[in-house]
Amino acid sequence: MAARRAGAGCWQRALSLGLGRRCRLPRGPDSYRSSSSSPALGKTVDNSQVTQEEIVLPRRKTWDKLAVLQTLASTVNRDPTAAHYMFQDDPFLMPRNAANSRLYSLSKESGKNAAKYIIKNFPQYFDKTFAEPNIPCLMPEALTPQTEGMSEEALRERIHLRMVKESVDMFDQLLQAGTPVSLETTNSLLDLLCFYGDGEPTPEKEPEEKEDLEEPGVNASEQKAPKRQFQRGSRSSGPRWRENNHAERIFKIIPERNAHSYCTMIRGMVKVKLFLTAGGFSSAFEISHSQRLFIFVFLQHGAYSKAYDMYIDLLNERHKADVHAFNALIRAVPYLKERFVERWELTKDLLTHMAQQKVQPTLLTFNSVLKSLRRCGGVGRTMSLFVLKEMEALDIEPSLASYEHLLSVHYKGVDAPSSDIISEVLNEVENRNFTAQDPDDANFFTTAMQVCCDLKDIKLAYQLNKALEKGDNWKFLDVDRSNGYWSKFFSLLCMMEQIEVVLKWYKEMSSSLFYPTPKNILDLLQALDAANQLEMIPSVWEDVKQLGFSRRQDLLEEFLSLMSRDQHPSEIQLAFAKCAEEIKAVHEPAGPGQVPLEWTGSALGHVVVLFSRAGRTQDAWNMMEHFQKINRIPTDKVMDEFLNCAKQTNCPDEAIKMVKLAASLGLPLSQRLKSRTEEEFELSETQKKALESIKWDGDSSDSDSDSSDSDRE
Repeated sequence: MAARRAGAGCWQRALSLGLGRRCRLPRGPDSYRSSSSSPALGKTVDNSQVTQEEIVLPRRKTWDKLAVLQTLASTVNRDPTAAHYMFQDDPFLMPRNAANSRLYSLSKESGKNAAKYIIKNFPQYFDKTFAEPNIPCLMPEALTPQTEGMSEEALRERIHLRMVKESVDMFDQLLQAGTPVSLETTNSLLDLLCFYGDGEPTPEKEPEEKEDLEEPGVNASEQKAPKRQFQRGSRSSGPRWRENNHAERIFKIIPERNAHSYCTMIRGMVKVKLFLTAGGFSSAFEISHSQRLFIFVFLQHGAYSKAYDMYIDLLNERHKADVHAFNALIRAVPYLKERFVERWELTKDLLTHMAQQKVQPTLLTFNSVLKSLRRCGGVGRTMSLFVLKEMEALDIEPSLASYEHLLSVHYKGVDAPSSDIISEVLNEVENRNFTAQDPDDANFFTTAMQVCCDLKDIKLAYQLNKALEKGDNWKFLDVDRSNGYWSKFFSLLCMMEQIEVVLKWYKEMSSSLFYPTPKNILDLLQALDAANQLEMIPSVWEDVKQLGFSRRQDLLEEFLSLMSRDQHPSEIQLAFAKCAEEIKAVHEPAGPGQVPLEWTGSALGHVVVLFSRAGRTQDAWNMMEHFQKINRIPTDKVMDEFLNCAKQTNCPDEAIKMVKLAASLGLPLSQRLKSRTEEEFELSETQKKALESIKWDGDSSDSDSDSSDSDRE
C-alpha cells in the first residue's frame, strides 16, 4: 500500500508539472539524496557543483493519418529489378515492353470498370456487408432512386444520381403535367447535360484527344493560322454535343434565365465539340474526304461561335459571367479568330470584361490565356512573358501547366531556340513540391524533357530529373507519360554522356522506370560503338529478346553490322556467333502461323562473317547457300572471311564449293579465290581435278564464240 501511495504521489507531481509550459527539476538539499561515498564513482559528489537544468515540454503535434506509412516508405528504396507495383499482383501479367505495360494497365482498369458496372446495375446482389469495420467509401453506392412518383424532389434526386435520360424524361413529364420546375433545379439539369452531353455517364475513361495546339514555325504575326486536321476518332471519343440537343431545347424554354444558365451553356459548348451526327449525311449521299473535313471544321468552329454568341446574349440581358465561363471563352479564342493578332486582341477584350464585371481571375484563367497563346505564333512568344508578370503582380503562383504552356510557346516550331527560358523555369521548379491544380499539369515533365532533348543539354535534363524527384512530383507521371519521359531522357544520355554513366542509368531504369523502345536500343548500340565497348552487345541482345524486339528488322541489321564490322578476341567472337545463331533462328519458321523474316543480302553476309570468325565452317557454308535461294550476291569480304575460316579449320572441300559458287555467280573474284585455294590448301588429286573442272562464265562464252566462228568458216 505504501508503494502504491508513493507511486500515486509521483504521478500527481508529474501531472502538476505537465500543466505548465516549463518546469524545473528540484535542486534543494531535501529533493534528492546523493551518496557521499559511492563505490562506483569512488569519490565524493559535491551538491553545490550540480547546475540547474531546465526541461521544455513540446507542444502536442497532430500527425497525419498516413504518417506511419510514409515514414516506413521512406526507409525503402526503389527496386530497380521490379516492375510497377500495379503489375505485381499476378506474375503472369508482368509486362515485357511498353506496349504490354499499356495493355495490361488498361486491362486492369477495364476490369475495375466492369466491376463498377456490375455493382451499379445489379445492386440487389450486393446488399450484405461482411467488412469489419465497415468502410462506407469502399462499399457500393446506392444508385437506385428512393423518391417515387413524379415531382421536383424526384427530379433533383435523379440529377444527383447523374441519371441523364431519366432526368430529361421526368423534366418533360413535369412540364406536360403543368408542374412548374424551379430555376435552381433547371440549372442543375443544365449542368448535368452540359457535362455529359446527351449520353449516360460511363465508367470507362475515354482516351482524350491530344489537340494540335502548336502552330508551325512562323514568325509573321499576321499570317493566318492553318486549320486543324480532321481526326477520324474524334466523333467516337468523349462527350458529344448534338445540334438542337436537350440542353439547347431546355435552355430555350426556361422562362427566366439567370447568369448561371448562360454560363453553363457557354462552358458546355466549349467543353464538348459539335460533331456531325452519325449517318446524317453519309446515309443520304456520298461525300468526299475533303467535304467531310470542311463540314467537320465548320461545325467544330460553329460550337465555339455559339458559345461566344451566348456570351453576347448574356451581356445583353445585363448578366455577369463567372470566372469559369471566361476561362472557357478564352480557351475558345483560337477557334474564333483567324489571325494571330486578332486572337490576342479578343483575349485582351475578355480580360477587360472580367475587370469591368469585377470577376477575379484565377490560376486557370491565366493558364487558359497561355494555352491560347500556343496558337498565336510570334505574338504568343512576345505576350506570354507579360502574362507571367501579370500573375506575379496579382500574387498568383504559376502551376506546372503554366510552365508547360510557356515552354510550348517558346520551343515548339522554333528554328533556333535558346535555353534561357527553360533554365529560368527549372530554377523555379526544381525546389518546389507541386500539387495538381490544372489538368495540363501532368504534361509538364514530358514537354520539358523533349525541350532538353531538342537543345541537347544534359545538364538541364539532370536539373529536370531533380525536380521530378522532389516530394510527390513523380505522381504527375502515369505509366504512359513515365515511359515517354524516361525514354527521352535515356536517348539524351546515350547522346551526351560517358558510356559508364549510360550503362549505370540503363541498369537502374530498365523495366522498373520505363521499358526501352527500339529507338532506345539503337541509341544504346550507337553509344557502345562510340565508346568502343562492343563486347557489351550480347547482354543488350538478351534484353532485346526479353523486350520482344527480336523480330525488328532494323535492330537485327544494326546488331549484325556492329558485330561483324571488326575482328575481336576469340571469346567475344564466340559470343557474337551465338547471337548470330539466334538471329538466324528468327528468320526460320518456328511454328504454325508464324511468318519467318525475310533474309536480306547484308544480314546474310554478316551472319556468314560471324560464323566464319568463330570457326563454324559448316554453319557458315549453310548460310552461303542462302545467297542463291534469295538471288543475292555475297560481297568480297564475305567470301574472303569464309575462305580464311576454311583454311583455319582445314576444310578444302568447303573452299572448293566456295570457288564453284563464285564461278556460278560470275564474280570477278572467282579466279583469285581459285588461286588462293591452290596455294593455301593441300589438295588431293581428286580435289585438284574438281577445282580444275570448274567452268568459268568467261571460258564458256569464249568457247561459244569459237564454235560460232568455226561454223561460219
